[in-house]
Amino acid sequence: MIEWLRGVFTNPAVLSAIKVTFEMAFASTLISALLGVAIGLWLQNHEFTGKRAVVRINRTLMGVPPVVIGLLVYLLTMRGGPLGPLSLLFTVKGMVLAQVLIITPIISGMVFSYAESAVPAIRAFAKTMGADKKQTDRLIISELRNEIYFCIITGFGRAISEVGSVMLVGGNIKGHTRTMTTMISLLKSQGIYSEGIGLGVLLLIMAFILQTLGDYVRKEQIRDENY
Repeated sequence: MIEWLRGVFTNPAVLSAIKVTFEMAFASTLISALLGVAIGLWLQNHEFTGKRAVVRINRTLMGVPPVVIGLLVYLLTMRGGPLGPLSLLFTVKGMVLAQVLIITPIISGMVFSYAESAVPAIRAFAKTMGADKKQTDRLIISELRNEIYFCIITGFGRAISEVGSVMLVGGNIKGHTRTMTTMISLLKSQGIYSEGIGLGVLLLIMAFILQTLGDYVRKEQIRDENY
């Protein structure tokens, strides 16, 4: 096992795949978190004609097959597509675009569901305390911070484990757009199962470590707020 790990961390192809994986996952999760949280809270706070239809569409997009989004982004970013001049196809930026389209509905849908059940009571409390709009908004975000954190972690998990869309948009180019998941898929097709399983375990361990660090930072922030 030690020899295998030493081989992994001295293999340029594996190191490149790890780098691309986390660049893509962090960038797409950050963008999706900003968009998803804002959309989810906005939907809960506004009433308009067609709101139910918008919510249903969002919930439908939460379960859309990633390969469908990958195909859509491929068609948009191909040379003759609307976004062709941006040269996003077979790049990490193009993969991030696909991931954002996949993850944003998940985060916004989850935030909306949490907000629907909790925000009315929070607003009522804020009103009785004489809080203005900005103070009420800050209170809502503060009270929902654990739920929002869970939504973001869910989005990150989806980003780091994606295969279909990043394969279509990124092209699985060695040293450029190959991620850990697409590398596992390639190893499986080549019949190299032991290395594929090893990379899968390594991916899980790294995701676990990052989530643990995130939990620690969040608990420290909560502890500081309570003092």
